[in-house]
Amino acid sequence: MGELLHVFFLPFMAQGHMIPTLDMAKLFASHGVKATIITTPSNQPVFTEAVDKYTQLGFQIQIRLLEFPAVEVGLPEDCQSVDKVPSTEALPSFFKACAMLQEPLERLLMELRPDCLVADLFFPWATDAAAKFDIPRLIFHGSSYLAVCATNSLRTHKPFNHVSSDSELFTIPNLPHQLKLTRLQVSPMERSEIETPFTEILKRVRESEDTSYGAIFNSFYELEPDYAEHYKNVQGRRAWSVGPLSLYNRDVEDKAQRGKKSSINEHECLEWLDSKNPHSVVYICFGSLTSFAPSQLHEMAMGIEDSGLDFVWVIRNQREEEKWMPEGFEERTKGKGLIIRGWAPQVLILDHPAMGAFVTHCGWNSTLEGVCAGVPMVTWPVSAEQFMNEKLITDILRTGTGVGSKEWKREDSDGVKREAIAEAIKKVMNGEESEEFRSRAKAMKEKAKKAIEEGGSSYLGLRSLLDELRAYHAKH
Repeated sequence: MGELLHVFFLPFMAQGHMIPTLDMAKLFASHGVKATIITTPSNQPVFTEAVDKYTQLGFQIQIRLLEFPAVEVGLPEDCQSVDKVPSTEALPSFFKACAMLQEPLERLLMELRPDCLVADLFFPWATDAAAKFDIPRLIFHGSSYLAVCATNSLRTHKPFNHVSSDSELFTIPNLPHQLKLTRLQVSPMERSEIETPFTEILKRVRESEDTSYGAIFNSFYELEPDYAEHYKNVQGRRAWSVGPLSLYNRDVEDKAQRGKKSSINEHECLEWLDSKNPHSVVYICFGSLTSFAPSQLHEMAMGIEDSGLDFVWVIRNQREEEKWMPEGFEERTKGKGLIIRGWAPQVLILDHPAMGAFVTHCGWNSTLEGVCAGVPMVTWPVSAEQFMNEKLITDILRTGTGVGSKEWKREDSDGVKREAIAEAIKKVMNGEESEEFRSRAKAMKEKAKKAIEEGGSSYLGLRSLLDELRAYHAKH
């Protein structure tokens, strides 16, 4: 074998993108590839510990930094990730700063001449940058095949223009299943006819999909076979599935340290769970970006309490010292509930035998982590492509049920009543269908495990991608 394949990884600056990209870089390195993660100074801590550990184990993995021009676009200097962007209005500035990374990235490509650039979907300019040096660029979607196919269909056919009201259901055309949404569940960026800085970015993202070498997905064939096929055969795109990436974290330390440092001692958390019966606890967590109106958090607390079940609830909003918390809630639920403020060791919690259900916003990483843990889900989509991921859980895999979330909203989402919350949790935990939810979820967990083992679909997907990159490198 000649020199090592060298692959660059350029993740979008958001927890939900950086964490799977780190897992992916570790995976490539464990297959004898030299992996270089490109990020900005403020985001370096997300990667440092894992990279040091892997380097000590003898793998070729490193970090290279690009200065982030936050100040040049009028953002605060430490605003180097999406959760630090002060408001939705400031998002276009953040993307503008991202696009300014093209030139420094090109200098790095020229210096190190990697064999491939895996760059996040939100960096459409990365395809042009790589093309200058004849380096194949792979798009990392960070979402499901289903969501990508459904989004493409919505853009092409605009079925939401043919409904008479916001609440009327329409079918997303030309997909393997009959999946229905309402107009309010489609992102305003997709619905709008008005050109905004953001629709301009989305247009460029689409164009780069046409000109890139292919795409890499954090998914596995058995999870959404119809959509993997649809993406490749109907939409005519090249793609490789290498997930579920979270499963490559085998030991407790790796599982606990993904992303930020946990706000709770994981041992304390696991001890609490050890005292509970199997399948008796509900885990409630909405990822790193979702923000709920105080009135919605109040309803959520009431719904959780009304369900009468034991729970672990991760609360991200810490504003106004939680005036929304119902009077006496923590006292009344003492011993029944564990509240974690900030970042939780989610993979560890979901893997615990006491887990009975996962109340989730259907972000793709959370959805996959729930699938890998074999835990049925209560779906509560809020924005991004979450309403589509919900369909995978509720309509296709049938491993959970929804709270009836009706509207796509980026900020201060509200509108779900406590009765609906309590009812959905009870239905998944101990309703008539709960056993079926659980057995289907367990079966999918086994398939996820098999996919990444030697000979499994994702294992073979990665091998064939690496072979192809070696052949490309040899030819050029």
